[in-house]
Amino acid sequence: MTTAAPAPGGFDQSEMYQVLERACAAAGLDTADARLLRGHTNAVILLEKEQVVIKIARRGSRVADVARTVEFVRWLMRIGFPTVPLLAIDQPFVVDQHAVTFWTYLPQPPSPVSASQLAKPLYTLHTLTPPPNLSLPQHDNIRAIRRSIPAITCLPSSTRRFLSDHADQLEVDLQNVEFALPQGVIQGDPQHRNALHMLDGGAVLCDWDTVAVGQPEWDLVTVEVHCRRFGHGLSHYQAFADTYGWDVVRWPGYGTLTRIRELRMITTNARKAHHTPGSVAEVERRVQGLRHEDRHLRWQIL
Repeated sequence: MTTAAPAPGGFDQSEMYQVLERACAAAGLDTADARLLRGHTNAVILLEKEQVVIKIARRGSRVADVARTVEFVRWLMRIGFPTVPLLAIDQPFVVDQHAVTFWTYLPQPPSPVSASQLAKPLYTLHTLTPPPNLSLPQHDNIRAIRRSIPAITCLPSSTRRFLSDHADQLEVDLQNVEFALPQGVIQGDPQHRNALHMLDGGAVLCDWDTVAVGQPEWDLVTVEVHCRRFGHGLSHYQAFADTYGWDVVRWPGYGTLTRIRELRMITTNARKAHHTPGSVAEVERRVQGLRHEDRHLRWQIL
């Protein structure tokens, strides 16, 4: 087995591999060439010979939430929606309180999916009728922000108060937003790293942990934030808006939703920083940018 860097998401590396070995043994998969691909909240591991990707949720993640995600993706597969497919086995597996899922590996070129390639799958998702007999959560960024702030240990109390006060003001601002699009199914975190290339030049969506019922404007704002904050540029975003057929930047509620979405990204990364100590400096830099209302500060990917 290939030795990987320390595992993300609060895992002990040996614990991660023990969970991997037990789950794959139960699924009849060979872990000899396993290697860690990425991780933040979950560990994502490739079995290259098997052409399978394993996703291990951190201990304590709600198994019911993972099971709901599995059922949702199975529904997408049945209706022919462009998603990374699950393996045709009973899942999730639960090993020592970790929920484990198994996905088909899609080899990728060096360049990530472009924003414009996200547009058609997202539009299709937003116009789907929610699946019957599956209760998706209601999207709520403010609630997520409020859950994160008390769990932040890498920032002083004065900074946490600043973030909380900022959330209070944004919650008031949100009450005055008039949404333009009909509510529907949203991905919750659409971005370049949550989509994969297909051989035919198209793209499929992946990472469905944040799927919910909500306003499509939240997904569209998220794409714009990623284009602006991570150096993809205005033309990259504009190609997305043109392909989608609606430009969230031109909508009056854009400013409020953008500030809320960016605050959620900052507080989520701050909450997880004790698992990845190298991210603290970037979190602090983003908070300083927030204090100075710097909309164009380039963020580093965490």
